[in-house]
Amino acid sequence: MSTQTLPRTAVAADSLAMLRRSLKHLLRSPDSMIMAVALPIMLMLLFVYVFGGAIDTGTAYINYVVPGIILLCAAFGASTTAVGVSSDMTEGIIDRFRTLPIAQSSFLTGHVLASVVRNLLTTAIVFAVALLMGFRPTSDPMKWLGVIGMIAAFVFALSYLSTALGLLAKNPEAAGGFTFVIMFLPYVSSAFVPAETMPTWLRWFAENQPITPIIETVRGLLMGTPIGNNAWLAVAWCAVIAAVGFVWANVLYRNRVTR
Repeated sequence: MSTQTLPRTAVAADSLAMLRRSLKHLLRSPDSMIMAVALPIMLMLLFVYVFGGAIDTGTAYINYVVPGIILLCAAFGASTTAVGVSSDMTEGIIDRFRTLPIAQSSFLTGHVLASVVRNLLTTAIVFAVALLMGFRPTSDPMKWLGVIGMIAAFVFALSYLSTALGLLAKNPEAAGGFTFVIMFLPYVSSAFVPAETMPTWLRWFAENQPITPIIETVRGLLMGTPIGNNAWLAVAWCAVIAAVGFVWANVLYRNRVTR
């Protein structure tokens, strides 16, 4: 049934039903969430205890690297979202949904909302481990709200983009491969080392890609480092990524379900 023929309350109810479905799948198969938590934590341990002593950032390395690890955590979660969407599209459940009197957009909304919930939970776990390792933020309550808002905006934008990639892929394996670029971007940013330490050509890319201003905004809110115009750039990048992901995902979904 078309979304346009349903009242907003019905669309919201359908989206919540799809959210519950996705969360139930997560509880029944927790291995993906375990990996989404384990990989960022392992990287944090590696960079802090193996490489951290050799990297000069002007502060305790763990305080520098945690904001980047947080965004890397969301990038790992993006792979799970894309694979989940692709699995639904290839296993026949969509044919069942098309016969039900539900808003078709609720399928995408449910996956996106489930991704946001999952990623915020894994982020909280990584934060807790970082605190145990010695991470010491200097934020006040208002800045913590800003951190939560920035991370939520980034996760929401990335979730819609990952949903589009999952729809684009022909199978779950390809969907996981499509998200490789997203997982790679934090490595070529200011997440692990200051951008000014990179070669000139790589520094330009690191400073002008979407991940760096988001990391610098989160880092500034957590540790009191200068933010400059990074906050506005971060919000703008999140808005652009979310808009592109939303439009792209809806176009791909309509094309696939109307074949």
